[in-house]
Parts: sequence; structure tokens; C-alpha cells
Amino acid sequence: MHAALGEGKTGVVTGGASGIGLEIARRLVGLGMKVAIADLGGARLDAAAAELEAPAPGRVLAVETDIGDDAAVLAMRDRVLARFGAVEAVFANAGMQPGSSIFDAEQNWRRIIDVNMWGVIRTAQAFAPGMIASARPGLIVNTGSKQGITTPPGDPAYNVSKSGVKTFTEALQHDLRKATGDRVEARLFIPGFVFTPLTSRGRTEKPAGAWTPSQVVDFLFDALSSDDFYILCPDNEVDRATDEKRILWAAMDITENRQPLSRWHGAYDDAFRDWLKK
Repeated sequence: MHAALGEGKTGVVTGGASGIGLEIARRLVGLGMKVAIADLGGARLDAAAAELEAPAPGRVLAVETDIGDDAAVLAMRDRVLARFGAVEAVFANAGMQPGSSIFDAEQNWRRIIDVNMWGVIRTAQAFAPGMIASARPGLIVNTGSKQGITTPPGDPAYNVSKSGVKTFTEALQHDLRKATGDRVEARLFIPGFVFTPLTSRGRTEKPAGAWTPSQVVDFLFDALSSDDFYILCPDNEVDRATDEKRILWAAMDITENRQPLSRWHGAYDDAFRDWLKK
């Protein structure tokens, strides 16, 4: 188990009222930790807080937070520190995916980036300085996406936001390593296809290809026991070998001077199929 996790320590989970975030919070409670969940207010947050509090009276704090608002993130941090005194682990998991188009016909680009990218950045900026200043091990896990790496067409605002999360988390880990010698560290969590309220799109039953939040959080916590920075999760449709080939192909668009997003261009279909077979 990672040194920042365990009985008596404190964890913060943004987007903690449902899906992957709620499952992470459940695991932290099960480890005997004090847990703060931050999410938009309402019945879902209330229900999550009640569920988590039942086996852990006095160890759970639910904070109504718009993670896309800078002041709200700082206010959430202050409430957590006032209640629990210190934070060892932060899971910046809050996100949204309402769909987007390149010329922003939906007028939601700014909100998507405020939540998905700035929410992660501001959460780390709010908590990391205190973690660095302490003498305790610390962990910041930022939820990215494969779409932020291979950037498939169809949802450009989401892809941009998650590409930013990848770049920020890499830079964060580099600076934390220089500042603390890995006593405080960052990890990039890259789920596969997971059936959650974010991805359900009106479906009530889990698609066969998707993992459950429990499965993907099992994978996450197993990886946190190792030194993996990039926690790249498979699912029931795509194994790690295929993910690796897709990621390498995307990077080779630059080194091979291909057209961008060549995987979906049409002219490279045969070459991509051959690449997957190698």
C-alpha cells in the first residue's frame, strides 16, 4: 500500500459523490482513513455522504464544491484542513463530458476546461504546498483519459482538457520529485471504458465492454502499490497491448510526419491495421 494511504490519514476525493470518485472514497474509508468528498451539491452528494458515514462516523466530510470555480476549491481546502488538520492523499477526479464541437456550437468549451483541466490544476495548487511543507508522505492522483493522449475526433473540448491534465501531472510529478525526493508524488490515472453516470448516456445496464467503477479502482489501488506513474487501465474491449500500439501510433503522427489524427484519416487504414498486428 502507498505510504500516504492508511488508517488515520486523510484523503480528499473530488467528484466523490458518484462513479469512480465514490468508489475511491469507499476504499479510503475501508482503509480507516478520514475522507472528504467534494462534488456539486444536491441529493447525490447527500446520499454519498450518508453511505460513507455509516461505517465511519466522524470520519467523513462532504463539501459542496463547484470544482471549476477557483474560490470554491480554496474554500473546500480550508474546510477540509479545519476539520481534519492535514491531508495526505488527494484524488482529483471530478470531470464532465457533455460533448463538444470544434467551433463550440454548444457553448460549453469554457466550462469543460474549467472543470476538467483547471479543476485538477487548482486542486493540486491548493493542497500540494501544505503536503510539501509537512514531513509526511503525500500522494496526488489526477484522473486523465486515453482521449487526452490519442485525441480521437468527436469531442475536442474534452480531449483538450484531458491533454492538459496529462501535461500538468507530468510537470507536477517532476517538481514534487525535486522538492521532496518522492516523499510527495503525483500519479496520472488513465481509466479505460468504465460504466459511470458520466459515460452511461442514458443506458441503465453496463455494456459488455465496460468495467465497473469497482474494477477500475481495484486496478488503481493495485498500481498505487508500485512505482507506476502512468496508471493505464484496460477494459473488457481493449487490452494493454492494444492501448500501447494506439498511443505509439498517435505519437508517430509527428515523427512520421503523417496527417494529424491519421488513425481516422482514411488514407492510413491499411497501415494502422498492419501496425496493430505487429
